[in-house]
Amino acid sequence: MHQKIFFIGLVLLMTGTLPLRAQYAKTDSMYRRWFVGSSLLMVGNCIPNDANPPEYVQLNVGYRITPKDVVSFRFKRSIYSWPLGIPFGPSFDAPGLNYPGHARILAPTVGYQRFWWKGAYTSVYALNAFEKYMDENKKKIGNGYTLYLDFYVGYQFKFFKNRFFFEPAIGCSYWPVRTNVPASFKVVENKWPNYFIQPGLDFGFNF
Repeated sequence: MHQKIFFIGLVLLMTGTLPLRAQYAKTDSMYRRWFVGSSLLMVGNCIPNDANPPEYVQLNVGYRITPKDVVSFRFKRSIYSWPLGIPFGPSFDAPGLNYPGHARILAPTVGYQRFWWKGAYTSVYALNAFEKYMDENKKKIGNGYTLYLDFYVGYQFKFFKNRFFFEPAIGCSYWPVRTNVPASFKVVENKWPNYFIQPGLDFGFNF
């Protein structure tokens, strides 16, 4: 399933490189400090006949301290049944390589975004992921915590007089802290690294 999401994200990332006006000055009449948004990665919830639906939800709320400096809060919720470090490819979500069950994740997130030139930006996010582990019979077998650090490089495009924006990006997620993973899950994920590359497809409404 995530392989499909990755390719959807890649297509949107490529089509998002239209020559649109991106950043603005603080004195601009279109300057707006607050925004709310989400991610187009949620289209993965609509993939038909998906054996491992992600039930992915993301809500973003942000504030522009200056035209170039942005702080934000995100809330994410999802389900995953594969080792997080498996790269996109033939091994991803392949039979015999998934967890013996799945994990449910709730992740309040704080982030900082810096614009460098027009709409070009870098950003970093710290996800505090609280996880509930379920076995193949959907019986709870434990709780865990993972700290994810996400790094992105992307570009912001603005639409409708800066009312809406779209931010295609490419990023790397790394987890330096991961606790209380059930032994049966750990056996599977120890074969893979503690990072992966992912697309970013955030969008939002400015006010």
